[in-house]
Amino acid sequence: MSFLISDALAEAPAAAAPLGSGLEFMFFMLFVFGVFYFMIIRPQTQRAKEQKKMLSDLSKGDEIVTNGGLLGKITQVGENFVTVEVSKGMTLLVQRQAIASLMPKGTIKQSTPS
Repeated sequence: MSFLISDALAEAPAAAAPLGSGLEFMFFMLFVFGVFYFMIIRPQTQRAKEQKKMLSDLSKGDEIVTNGGLLGKITQVGENFVTVEVSKGMTLLVQRQAIASLMPKGTIKQSTPS
């Protein structure tokens, strides 16, 4: 009753491929780690340093954008929170870590609709 399923026949062993030494494998793994370090790990740590420096250098009058996309001017700086004026008379209390970037001076005047 094996006419529906073909028999599995053993084949002759293929020529043994030469295996690289452990030293070659170690050099390959070091190369891969080096590529990961310079393309992923190092740029990420540099971005984190820049973000931390930007947050520590915040001062009154700086124009910022939050992670939520709010554009405003800092009116008061605290240890963990900053007060941001988003329009005349409208201020919000924003956590420092929620600030995405520092904008150039005059950005608010340029972006307000006429």
